[in-house]
Amino acid sequence: MKKSVYLILIILLAFQEFGYSQKSKEGFSFKKDTVSADSIEYRLIIFDTGFETWLIGKPPVNFYSNDYYRIKNRFYVSEWNLRYQSGNDNGLYDNYIDYNPLTDYGIDINYRLYYYFKYFEATNHVQLIATGR
Repeated sequence: MKKSVYLILIILLAFQEFGYSQKSKEGFSFKKDTVSADSIEYRLIIFDTGFETWLIGKPPVNFYSNDYYRIKNRFYVSEWNLRYQSGNDNGLYDNYIDYNPLTDYGIDINYRLYYYFKYFEATNHVQLIATGR
């Protein structure tokens, strides 16, 4: 099913680093989309094969401020979750996004999440929120 190709799992996981040594972390490289603060890590995982290629053509991370991305993501996540909960979506919204706009996920994660929503709108020909841009 074509829609299952676009199935994404956006997972923002926050977890405490209990008992993990520095050695065990050396095998992983999530620097681009992982933010650590006060022993909490946030990861944005996007399982959509075309997203990374699409993202290359977009403005750099610092084109907008972190607050801009955070505010836009608040609206996008709210609309996404409403559509997910309604169930009348033809399978486009397969997961609930646990995003707290009061949490500082950092500009890299907010940037990638914002542009994932833009990518989703473009590839699925839907508009999640009305924008002036």
